[in-house]
Amino acid sequence: MAELITTFFFLFAVVDPIGSVPVYLEATKDFDIKNKRKIAVRAPGVAFLILLFFIVAGQLIFEGMDVTLDAFQISGGVILFLFALTMIFGDGKPEQEKKKISDYKHVTVFPVAIPSIASPGAIMAVVILTDNHLYALQHQAVTTVLVLLVIILTSFILLAANKVQLIIGDYGIAVISKIMGLILASYAIQSIMTGIKSYFLS
Repeated sequence: MAELITTFFFLFAVVDPIGSVPVYLEATKDFDIKNKRKIAVRAPGVAFLILLFFIVAGQLIFEGMDVTLDAFQISGGVILFLFALTMIFGDGKPEQEKKKISDYKHVTVFPVAIPSIASPGAIMAVVILTDNHLYALQHQAVTTVLVLLVIILTSFILLAANKVQLIIGDYGIAVISKIMGLILASYAIQSIMTGIKSYFLS
């Protein structure tokens, strides 16, 4: 149970639903309430399909390129760490992604679904958490369910985005995003250390 809770909170941190709130609000500012709700439901759905694809085929793609698990863990850890640093020290995920919004007709896919929800860090994380060499099919299925729960929670948060912003404000969202970045940085360093240790012991 403790492992499930830990994995859930890690996935919540890497998806960062709270950080997606300003992106969603900016992307949907010209839509009526009905269409805003559609986007709040559809964008997380699209993001889940993207993450599911990498859960199923991500490792096969990397192994087809002869990328070892150790190299993948190290490179994945580096990517996650750099991603975490942008959350901690950068302009912040919301501000960066709001600048990319140019076509409001396709905001469901970009930037709300990707890269705001299904970010590069999230994609790398789900591939690591469902590694075929480390986890049985049952464990991978449980992880996939946890990803789905995080996505469903993300949808609810986006549906209540206006209230969320009023309650915690832009400053609060920025603080939470930086805390999530610290959590990701810790996990990234652990992934790098595990990959290096496994490489030298093999």
